[in-house]
Amino acid sequence: MRFHQSESAFFVLITVILLAGMVTVHAYGVLSGAGPMLYEPGRIENAEYLARLLFATGVLLATALFFGVLFIYPQIRSQVKEEGKLRAMTAKLSARSETLEQAALTDALTGMHNRRYFDEALKEYLEAFGQIGKPVGLMILDLDHFKLVNDTHGHDIGDEALRSVAGCLRGLTRYHDVVARLGGEEFAVLVPNMESEGLVRFAERIRKAIAATAVASGNIRLKVTASVGLAVWDGKESAEDFFRRADQQLYQAKRQGRNRVCA
Repeated sequence: MRFHQSESAFFVLITVILLAGMVTVHAYGVLSGAGPMLYEPGRIENAEYLARLLFATGVLLATALFFGVLFIYPQIRSQVKEEGKLRAMTAKLSARSETLEQAALTDALTGMHNRRYFDEALKEYLEAFGQIGKPVGLMILDLDHFKLVNDTHGHDIGDEALRSVAGCLRGLTRYHDVVARLGGEEFAVLVPNMESEGLVRFAERIRKAIAATAVASGNIRLKVTASVGLAVWDGKESAEDFFRRADQQLYQAKRQGRNRVCA
């Protein structure tokens, strides 16, 4: 096994301290065994031997002190600094990872959740609410004649219209609803714990709010409308089939003249 440099230094320090302790114990034994005879004539060698033991103890303790101060302490300080840098780097990388993950799940233009987030949330909601037997509603919205807006007024106005619709959706939905931009001019709202009648009323309120929202940029002011397709999960179908059923209702709303809700 290979030891870290600071670990090796610690073992050396402990060894020196143990040696000093052993010498001290030996000196105590000499002192207790020959104490009364230290001052007798001809016994000076005992005192000299004891003095050498005490001197050796002092040298070992001084060595341990200097070794600790000049070598071990700098090693500890260096290791603490390295650990601090490592923690800071780890925290920075973790924050960056969370930022990248958030960016991967967020639509850059509107700040809403994107299609990836929505697909994952749809599966999780169906599993969770299926276990407790509660309904899950799905609303798919598509802005009407949006290509004409881009062709007539430019993509900047089109982007402003998308942001306005996103703000309208955020303002009308509940905190536990999942609101996402699926791509282009298509949005989706996942509405847990809401039956068909309530979902239709909710969708109509959103449709009217979008139609009443004015998109303004410079001297240009316009309004957009949305067609909405609805479905309530039957408790058995897959997430893909559930989405497909709501999407079919969206196309039905388009065929019936747009700016309407179909369920």
